[in-house]
Amino acid sequence: MLAPDVRVADVIRRHAALRPEAVALRHGDRELTYAALDERSNRLAQALLARGAGAGTRVAYLDRSSPEVVELLFAASKVGAVLVPLNWRLAPPEFGAVLADAHAPVLIAGPAFRELAQSVLERLSPAPQLTVVGEEYERWVAAHEPSDPGHRGDAGEVIVQMYTSGTTGVPKGVLTTHGNLAITAQTSRRWAFDEHSVSLTPLPMFHIGGIGWTYCGLWHGATTVLVSDFDPAGVLGILEHQRVTNAVLVPTMLQMLTAVPRAAERDYPALRSIAYGAAPITTPVLKASLRTFGCALFGLYGLTESTGGVIALEPEDHDPGGPREHLLRSAGRPYPWVELKIVDPVSAVTLPPRSVGEVWLRGPNITPGYFNRPAETAAALTPEGWLRTGDGGYVDEDGYLFLTDRIKDMIVSGGENVYPVEVEEALAQHAGVADVAVIGVPDARWGEAVKALIVPREGAPPAQEELIAFARERLAGYKLPRSVEFLDELPRTPSGKVLKGELRRRYALSN
Repeated sequence: MLAPDVRVADVIRRHAALRPEAVALRHGDRELTYAALDERSNRLAQALLARGAGAGTRVAYLDRSSPEVVELLFAASKVGAVLVPLNWRLAPPEFGAVLADAHAPVLIAGPAFRELAQSVLERLSPAPQLTVVGEEYERWVAAHEPSDPGHRGDAGEVIVQMYTSGTTGVPKGVLTTHGNLAITAQTSRRWAFDEHSVSLTPLPMFHIGGIGWTYCGLWHGATTVLVSDFDPAGVLGILEHQRVTNAVLVPTMLQMLTAVPRAAERDYPALRSIAYGAAPITTPVLKASLRTFGCALFGLYGLTESTGGVIALEPEDHDPGGPREHLLRSAGRPYPWVELKIVDPVSAVTLPPRSVGEVWLRGPNITPGYFNRPAETAAALTPEGWLRTGDGGYVDEDGYLFLTDRIKDMIVSGGENVYPVEVEEALAQHAGVADVAVIGVPDARWGEAVKALIVPREGAPPAQEELIAFARERLAGYKLPRSVEFLDELPRTPSGKVLKGELRRRYALSN
């Protein structure tokens, strides 16, 4: 599939002209039509230009999901700038590192994050100019004319830069182009999107799942419902009463929704499809979701680097109790325009079916690389355009992908990626820690939970609560260990590498 010749700003320009009074965004009691979204993004675009944020400039956003991030996406496209949605769950040092890497002269923050932003900006030089959503933001936007600057650019121009941590723990800005997003939006027809859709996303906008799904709805001229805080009962009410047709959820959310008392007795007559992904899902949760919602389920596998889902487990592959039930453990098959192969991570030799190796992907969805990180880009992308995902898995004889372990030891907890080396580095700074290894262990609610295995220094070992509090000062909350155990020593290879596979097997059995 070739990317449609559409830029992000083209989408709002088209629908504002053709369907000006259609509702584009709904957030709580607030609604924005396509005409209003176009006008506000024009004013914001002019405001960005007045601050010197033009072509290639990074503009940062720090808040939970709200219409302002969508306004900024379109405004950035209208001037050739790049939206940098920031992870509001990061600890201050992590947040500061990302801002310093992005070199954004403009930061728009929600009122709940004013103090965090101000404290971090005090330590940055040069620091972005901060505008807080609310009265200050409204005055700033209203002070500028609603004229479209008219920038369009080409399909390979970067429009979004989302940050993901690598195995070194250093944040990397994943570059996403207009063409990348256009392919994803075009794919949404396969997920039952059209101009009559009412699309729900409770995923944060610093995830490709959040911003990508939102863009899919806007692409079609549909209504997108943004949810800032995930409350299971409240989301069920939105699905039912706002007649949601399409939704995207992570497995933990599906588990919480299906666990709400009498959830399956409620009526979701408009619901066409639910896409799920970002973390492993269990067969019981899948079965409960099918019983509760009675709509098509799409399992999507992808990464920020692939602009979201590129491999899909289609609705017909969800066959609980049938002869194809084993496919419920599969990630699915790649879309026709996506190439998939399993490669020996050492020799780079392509492996035959049912041989476990590293998952490699190639296609028009794939990122051109990482912002200002040529070495990391070269490590992730081959000269032939293959993305080394770092995920382990195999394909069966029918081309279905089954994921096994993560090559990079990544932990996926509640849909969030946690890299053990980040947690290990934080805990290792504690005076009472001589050695540490961090692994993921099965967790009924979160899919995986972070577990720290500590070799204490001589004397009484520090308390579990003390270690977690120590880590909390350095890490986002979702990265914190949920349990700590003390060992006399860590199992290692002769070369000194910790045998994490052995530790995972040991604690998977005992957890």
